[in-house]
Amino acid sequence: MRKILRALPGLLLLGLLMRDVSAQDDWPPLPDRDGAVEIPAQEWSLRPGPRRVRVLVHYPGGQRTAVTPQTGIMLTLHNWGGTDCVGTADPRTLAREFHVIALCVNYLQSGPEDSIKGPEPYDFGYLQALDALRAVWWMQDGLRKQNVTFDDGRYFATGGSGGGNVTLMAGKLAPRTFACLVDLCGMKRLSDDIAFNLPGGSSLNARYSRETTHPYHLSPDHQQLRSVGNPEHLQVMKTLKPSARLIVVHGRDDTLCPFADAEELVLLMQQQKLVVEPHFIGKPDLDGTAFTSSGHSLGNRTEIVKKVAGRYLRLDSPDALRRSEPSDFDRREIIRYPTASGRFEIDYAAGYPVGRFVAD
Repeated sequence: MRKILRALPGLLLLGLLMRDVSAQDDWPPLPDRDGAVEIPAQEWSLRPGPRRVRVLVHYPGGQRTAVTPQTGIMLTLHNWGGTDCVGTADPRTLAREFHVIALCVNYLQSGPEDSIKGPEPYDFGYLQALDALRAVWWMQDGLRKQNVTFDDGRYFATGGSGGGNVTLMAGKLAPRTFACLVDLCGMKRLSDDIAFNLPGGSSLNARYSRETTHPYHLSPDHQQLRSVGNPEHLQVMKTLKPSARLIVVHGRDDTLCPFADAEELVLLMQQQKLVVEPHFIGKPDLDGTAFTSSGHSLGNRTEIVKKVAGRYLRLDSPDALRRSEPSDFDRREIIRYPTASGRFEIDYAAGYPVGRFVAD
């Protein structure tokens, strides 16, 4: 019996390794041309069992053979309730103008049935960001396996509204992975107002419960993780030396994703001396082309990305951004964010991220 007990840690480790290997074996090959694939995703506790998400791939020139040593990878993420590439910057334009492989990800609760009409609470960026990060890792890993040379320092992300929220959370869960993040009117935090559908504030309803015994209860830990500007978490990010310039684009008259939350996030990041560039859009800023609204819609989100971030994303720009240190995928480390009764861990031991909550 003692021999069995002494062997248990090794057996458990072997079991974990076996599960990792089987998960990796389930990753699909890269498509030769623009197309859609499904990749394995982390289990969602509210619907236990295997889960997969669709990734739409857009190569420069429409085919993998057009990838060069200068080609980067860029997420462009749809809005709350959307699917594929809706409500965000056009992936084909991004691929062509910025020489990137543009990825649209049908992250957890994509589509109105699950995100708006479904009974479960809206994830609000945690598993959704892990889904998006897995898509970037899958593309990176596939290119390397095929000995295709690309630029793994040119990782970017953008998204509109709910996609802006997932972009922000991807930057939080993988702080040393991207060179530039462009948030277009995304939610900055899971406030009580949005979480519990309180009257008088945003019309967004994430459908959580205050009741501790309810299956959809929102714990303080989960709420704290979903605050991008959580001061304690920003301090963790500062210690990790994040790689990305964060561009926050938000309408001054936005009441759906409250403008006050955007102001607060920028201020908190500036206090930590993190690299953040605000573009707060008022009526005098409307140009009729990129910006047509100072409210939530903002305007043409493809043109907005080109206008506010083009000089950071274009290869021939003197201000072009590129990460020089290894990404979180390649570091294979664990990122820890403390919360009220424990911590969230984002584990990159397998290369792709695995998130978990660890109670004290």
